[in-house]
Amino acid sequence: MKHSNISIFVPHIGCPHRCSFCDQNTISGAQHLPDGEEVRTICEKALREARSPADTEIAFFGGSFTAIPRDYMLELLSAASEFVGEGRFRGIRCSTRPDCISHEILELLKSYGVTAIELGAQSMDDEVLRANERGHSAQDIRDAAALIKEHGIELGLQMMTGLWLSTPEKDMKTAEEIIALRPETVRIYPVVVLENTVLAELYKSGEYRMTPFEDMTQLCADMMLRFTEAGIRVIKCGLHASEFVERDMVAGYYHPAYREICESLIYRRVIGEQLREKGITSGSVTVAVNDRCISKAAGQNRSNTVYFGEQGISIRITGDSSIPVYGCTIKG
Repeated sequence: MKHSNISIFVPHIGCPHRCSFCDQNTISGAQHLPDGEEVRTICEKALREARSPADTEIAFFGGSFTAIPRDYMLELLSAASEFVGEGRFRGIRCSTRPDCISHEILELLKSYGVTAIELGAQSMDDEVLRANERGHSAQDIRDAAALIKEHGIELGLQMMTGLWLSTPEKDMKTAEEIIALRPETVRIYPVVVLENTVLAELYKSGEYRMTPFEDMTQLCADMMLRFTEAGIRVIKCGLHASEFVERDMVAGYYHPAYREICESLIYRRVIGEQLREKGITSGSVTVAVNDRCISKAAGQNRSNTVYFGEQGISIRITGDSSIPVYGCTIKG
């Protein structure tokens, strides 16, 4: 199922820690806190315009939703729940911290129609979590994930790559541990260093050195492939394009088409492997891929077509709905 949601941002409020990388006002573009009436207005408009409400969730993102003042959380949930049910949206999705989950909270969320919870895991390495001032442990992530699944709520996990004191090896280990937790969805956020954060200070001082953009993008591409092969939907890779991020970014792995770049690399890899297996080193070939992935296989700005062309292989991309995403068949 294609992921679709009506995003409502609740920046920072409820977060007991200010993490090294975090400035939610910049990331979300949100400058104020919505109230119940605003939630109703957003949902009413979205319901009128939605093509498939039954496949869409109302989503509270930005802060730690289950840690905001209880009365305010209930105000938002009460407003959103009016738009959940037959002929309306499928449910409510929210994001929160692993240490802000309990049996009591989960029962409350379910009573208002919450169908999915995304945990900001970021890393499964305790040293990285401490260095980036997360305020919780990897075990907190495991415990919260288990509780969410126990209550029959869809589990999503969010991870970051390139954090202070992390390495590509630690990042991949985090991905492997996330796979072991069996979430339904995952989001991958390569670090973007924003002004007025601890990471910005560390970067400017030279203490924080970042992996080259190309290497990080290849790492994220490898993770996306691993998650997909494990049956976990990658619903985001890279921060969404934003004038606020572009304004406040100091350094990092940001591109308005970051996911597309990663998927281009995935297809370059799988096509290259097929060509090598068939011993094809020149000439013209037809590459069949899932019909929803033709542009991804060709590469961003046709980068893969150019790449293989420079090796003496002319590739033509065609669609075939029977081929899985990130798979391909070589013809010719």
